[in-house]
Amino acid sequence: MRRKLPSIQALICFVAPARPPRVTRAAPGQLRAPGAGWRPGAPRGAERGVELFRRTQHGMTLTPAGADYARQVAQRLDALERDTLDLMGRRGQGESVTLAVVPTLATRWLIPRLAALAREQPELTVHIDAQTRPFLFGDTGVDAAIFAGTGDQMRQWAGTRAQLLFEEVVVPVCSPALLRGRSELSPAALAELPLLQQSTRPDAWRQWFESQGVDTLRAMAGPRYEQYSMQVAAATSGLGVALMPTLLIEAELASGSLVIASAHPVLSRRSYYLVQPDLPERPALTLFKSWLLARSAQQQLMPAGITPPDAAARDR
Repeated sequence: MRRKLPSIQALICFVAPARPPRVTRAAPGQLRAPGAGWRPGAPRGAERGVELFRRTQHGMTLTPAGADYARQVAQRLDALERDTLDLMGRRGQGESVTLAVVPTLATRWLIPRLAALAREQPELTVHIDAQTRPFLFGDTGVDAAIFAGTGDQMRQWAGTRAQLLFEEVVVPVCSPALLRGRSELSPAALAELPLLQQSTRPDAWRQWFESQGVDTLRAMAGPRYEQYSMQVAAATSGLGVALMPTLLIEAELASGSLVIASAHPVLSRRSYYLVQPDLPERPALTLFKSWLLARSAQQQLMPAGITPPDAAARDR
C-alpha cells in the first residue's frame, strides 16, 4: 500500500518558510504553491484538499490547519534529525538514552557523575535535554526525565510512571566572609542578613523561618534569581544567604567557597523523581536506570556534621 506522505525534502521546504509568523514567498519544491490546497501524496493539479495558506493584502499567511501541521511536522523532523545524528555518532555501535533534566540538577549533580557511568558502561551514550516543565514524551523522542516535584505532581503527569530517586534537603549557605568569623548564625540573626530568593519557590524562606519558629517580615525580601546556579554564584560572591538543596552545592561546601550559615536543615516538600512513559522501556534505559537508582541510593543529602532534619520539619 502506497503511503500518503510527501517527500522529506518537500516537508523541509514547507516547514522552513512556515516558521515565521508570515510567509511571503514559497521555497523551491514546497508543498504546492502557498494558498493552494494540498493533499498528502496528491500530484500537482489534483482536486483541492486542505488549505495550508491563505492570501492576504500583505502576502501569504498560514491557515490554522497549516500552522498546526507545520508545528507537528517540525517536531517530527527534529526527532528524525536527532535519531540520524545519534546513529552517525555511534556509527551503528552501542546504545543511547536521551534524558530531560532540570538544568541545575543536570550540571551540578548528574553530569559530574556520568564519567563513572562511562567507565562502567562504555557502550552507553547519554544525551541530555534541558526541560523545566512536564511535556508529552511522544512529541520529543526523550526516553525519561529527572524532575523535582511532589508525589501528587508526578502522578498528574499523564501517561507516565515515576520512581522516587531522593528527597531534597535545604539549608542556608553563604560566603565565609558574610559570617565575619562566626561559625554560624541563629535563625533570628540570619533574618537580618540579605536573603537570596528563588523565583520558582517564592515561599521557601518564609517556610524555613516558620519551621524554626521565627516570625520575620523580611522572609520574602531580597534579590530574586531564576535558577539555583544563579543563587550559587550570588552567594559565593557574598551578596547574601541562599537557601539551597544540599545536593546542588556539594563542590562549594567541599572547597569552602560556601559554608553552612545556620545548621538547621529542612526537608523540602519536593523530591527528585525519574519519570518515564508508561510503555515498555528500551534496554538502554533499563541499563541507565539501574545505574541511576544505585547512585541515588548512595546519595548523602546532609553535609558532614549536620544533624538530619526530622520528617516533621518539612517546609510545608
